[in-house]
Amino acid sequence: MLCHWQSQEIQAQAARVSRETEQFEKNQQRSVFLRLCAMFFMLGMGPGFWLPGLSIVMKNAEWGNDWVALVFLILPIASMISPLFSGALADQKVAAQKLAGWISLLSSLSLFAAYWFLEQQFHPWYFVGMFFVTAVISAPTWNLVITIAMTHLPAPEQQFPKVRLWCTIGWILGGWISSLLLRADATPMAGYAGAVCRVILAFFIFVLPHTPPRGVSTSWLSLLGFDAFRLLKEKDLRVLLVASALISMPIASFYMHTPEHLQLLGDQRSTFTMSFGQWSEVAAMAITGWLMWKFRLKTLLLIGLGCCILRFVWFSIAGYSDQVAWLWPGIAIHGICYTLFFITGQIFLDRRVEPEMRGQMQGLLGLVTNGIGTLIGTYGLKILHRYTVERSQDWGMYWL
Repeated sequence: MLCHWQSQEIQAQAARVSRETEQFEKNQQRSVFLRLCAMFFMLGMGPGFWLPGLSIVMKNAEWGNDWVALVFLILPIASMISPLFSGALADQKVAAQKLAGWISLLSSLSLFAAYWFLEQQFHPWYFVGMFFVTAVISAPTWNLVITIAMTHLPAPEQQFPKVRLWCTIGWILGGWISSLLLRADATPMAGYAGAVCRVILAFFIFVLPHTPPRGVSTSWLSLLGFDAFRLLKEKDLRVLLVASALISMPIASFYMHTPEHLQLLGDQRSTFTMSFGQWSEVAAMAITGWLMWKFRLKTLLLIGLGCCILRFVWFSIAGYSDQVAWLWPGIAIHGICYTLFFITGQIFLDRRVEPEMRGQMQGLLGLVTNGIGTLIGTYGLKILHRYTVERSQDWGMYWL
């Protein structure tokens, strides 16, 4: 009888320990989820302050279209220089959260300096040079934080879109504060606010869970991130990367020339208006997990492509009719285009590669989209803009 009682007591203690362990793990997962949400919120708020109005700020400084195009060319060039190398470091040498945190701190200083040069009316090359430094330093941030999130989320396919949508909410709030509160649609104040956001972002990155390197570098080529190119032997990965580069080409026009067209048609709160695209992104990401369970990846990618085409058709109608209202639905659909193509693509790539290659794979995606695709697109759009808008104010033909 005593042995039976002792056996029941042991079983009860084991059950209590199991429940406590399970609850502790749930609390830990909830804590990680909330920290990731806060980090992505600040990651989005920074560029939400300064990117939508960047071209307007430069135009107000009386810089020509060539300077605007040059600055927008800097972003893809930077994305071709550093993401692969940083992804390899995170995979093989340095904890991803430490690398991303220091990147955020250093880039905050260079971003502040760039806008200070602009405000003090230094020669444009000072701004361009410091902006280039900022872009090169900060280019890997996005790929690194994706790697961190994918590593620590128990069910990334369902959870990552919910975490990622806080980046969009931060972007929206940054744009609203910049436009409605700071009145900084066309002033360097937007850049200063973005620099402060990067300092806060660094804090949130440093308190993320430790994400140690999982790979072992065997050569300098491996350390520089060139191992990622062997993944192109797989047809599915190769097709997705090429398609991502192609769709990045026309999308480069969105932040480069949409604010200019808005202001031309009388919308003086372009930063606020551009945030419409982020609201649709929030809605799309909220259901992305369900969509990926319900539909094939190819179906989601094709819907995203179709929305991109529809967006430029609406923009073209705005150009031909001089009615700003046609720009609004085209801006609003931007989030659906982005989510259904790029977010699903990021999740797919993470699912298809081994853990020790995650950082390099996300770096390769950044190289072909933010780098190669955007670089070719930005240069081509500069030429197209010159022959359509600058010569004859033909915005309809430009967008079409």
